[in-house]
Amino acid sequence: MGPYYAGAIIPILLTLLVRSTKKEKKRGLLADVGGEHGYAIRNYRFTKPVESAWDGVTTLAELFEQSCKKFSDRRLLGTRKLIAREVEVSNGRSFEKLHLGEYEWLSYGRTFETVCNFASGLVQLGHQKGERVAIFADTCEEWFIALQGCFRRNITVVTIYASLGEEALCHSFNETEVTTVICGYKELKKIANISGQLDTVKRIICMDDDFQSDASLVSGSSNWTIASFFDVDKLGRENPVDPDLPLSADIAVIMYTSGSTGMPKGVMMTHGNVLATLSAVMTIVPGLGQEDVYLAYLPLAHILELAAENIMPAIGSSIGYGTPLTLTDTSNKIKRGTKGDATALMPTLMASVPAILDRVRDGVRKKIDATGGLPKKLFDLAYSRRLSAINGSWFGAWGLERLLWDLLVFRKVRAILGGRIRFILSGGAPLSADTQRFINICLGCPIGQGYGLTETCAGGTFSEYDDRSVGRVGAPLPCSVVKLVDWPEGGYLITDSPKPRGEIVIGGPNVTVGYFKNDEKTREVYKVDEKGMRWFYTGDIGQFHADGCLEIIDRKKDIVKLQHGEYVSLGKVEAALIVSPYVENIMMHADSYNNYTVALVVASQPSLEAWASKQGIQYSDFADLCQKEQTLKEVSNSLLKEAKAARLEKFEIPAKIKLLPEPWTPESGLVTAALKLKREVIRKTFSYDLSKLYSS
Repeated sequence: MGPYYAGAIIPILLTLLVRSTKKEKKRGLLADVGGEHGYAIRNYRFTKPVESAWDGVTTLAELFEQSCKKFSDRRLLGTRKLIAREVEVSNGRSFEKLHLGEYEWLSYGRTFETVCNFASGLVQLGHQKGERVAIFADTCEEWFIALQGCFRRNITVVTIYASLGEEALCHSFNETEVTTVICGYKELKKIANISGQLDTVKRIICMDDDFQSDASLVSGSSNWTIASFFDVDKLGRENPVDPDLPLSADIAVIMYTSGSTGMPKGVMMTHGNVLATLSAVMTIVPGLGQEDVYLAYLPLAHILELAAENIMPAIGSSIGYGTPLTLTDTSNKIKRGTKGDATALMPTLMASVPAILDRVRDGVRKKIDATGGLPKKLFDLAYSRRLSAINGSWFGAWGLERLLWDLLVFRKVRAILGGRIRFILSGGAPLSADTQRFINICLGCPIGQGYGLTETCAGGTFSEYDDRSVGRVGAPLPCSVVKLVDWPEGGYLITDSPKPRGEIVIGGPNVTVGYFKNDEKTREVYKVDEKGMRWFYTGDIGQFHADGCLEIIDRKKDIVKLQHGEYVSLGKVEAALIVSPYVENIMMHADSYNNYTVALVVASQPSLEAWASKQGIQYSDFADLCQKEQTLKEVSNSLLKEAKAARLEKFEIPAKIKLLPEPWTPESGLVTAALKLKREVIRKTFSYDLSKLYSS
């Protein structure tokens, strides 16, 4: 064999070796567990579930105090200074734009001092032992300080999404008998509107000082004591009180789920439950350390964000606060020419939900398509080369060619999120394979896709940083054992070949106590086995791959049987079709009286208007464009293309669609704060449109 052939065959052998190694790596191992018979997998590095990664630490209060003393002089919490608010008018509509300055920081030591002051201030304000506090506000540093302050007095915190409607809000406050509410000015106005329906609220602590200038608000709420966050801090500083620290089994948080069906349920989480998830994630994310900067913008009332923000102090890193509407330089609320949160902060870590990553992907694609010409050709070439490298040789993915494409193409894409992102955690819903690969290539960092629920403190499974597969959610976290049990009615069995399939059941110290004042529902979905392990029945359907990684393939509640007996998984079809550039959001609908499906499609305005412009289509406004026959045909063809790419069956593809011009937001009540569909609410809201799709 000559030197030319030897030189050619060496890379091939290396590629085969790497592929073989990747296939053989076990990320999860079979576990011997009690309870209902099933197919159980544990994390390959731990023989039993991990409860705490820190010696002697059993509560979130202890963990935070230890971190603040260890990293006293380092910066912990950062917030951008508001320079000015401006109103811009476009097409007859007014839009608020913010001019934000650089981040201003609180050190660990200063933050701990403020936490202690706030804890003492709560006592001086009259909050009694055994009473509960609700935090009802957007994510900000005061939210985090208030949470830690409550923990130092062993006060159970009720977390409520800032976007919750009045009925659900009353239900959450009254069910938990909250006496003190910590909120923002915007949320205070919501509470004032329902003040006559709240039975137990005595004290309001407002994070903003704006309320003091609202005389009607203050006078209309005479039944409450209203104080500012600053007032409580000052009161505690002048009248310090010793801490009353919790135990591991004490309830840290009652977290109200966003209620995708019916009224929200309050999930009771102990300090030990949350600590188990934090400990597990510590072992999974590579190289967490003091140089990391975390961008916080998701709702802290969501367990994904609450867990992430409690991990950061434990490793000595910094947390910079932002909002979804000010995240990038082109975000809706950012004044043109000023920096978005990511550009100003330059984070290394961030958590996200699939809907936001989908928007980042769509934004990049739209900008590239609009530019056209050589830049688009260069981007397409770079993307295809990187994709080929990842699917083929590991060395090609990380060699000199990668550096070239990073310099010429992807550096500009990374600048959207500050240019330093090295790890993204995605949770809350399944992330499409297309978006996962796109973000991974363009940002050049791993996406750790996790699977967990509020009921398991976000703990369940998590994909490791070196796992380049897409469409899976990883192996069990070190705190969890994940088991599949048969669901014969849906045709999913653990004996299925080549992969065992069934309902996903999660066990471990991260599995929560149950639902507040809802024993019936708790008994239905929580079980304790003969070995004392607590299990939660998720209602999701999964399958295990040979390496022990989980893939979510269905959901019990999302399955509809059509007239001719075919089963349609609504969530699966939605995940396949939302990839269309014309789709901002989509909800599939089906019933057993028909043999086809239909869909409500929230149209992507930039994409459709760009298409209409190329076609020379005239329209009065976007709503008019969505009603035109040519538009419906174009979007339907796009959905059909994505359906074929995802290998959907003919009966799964929507036969008719309704295009909607207005986006679905948490404020509209049609999606949750984590941007999940509220199916029943959407069905009721658009019942006429859905019935018309079937009758026409």
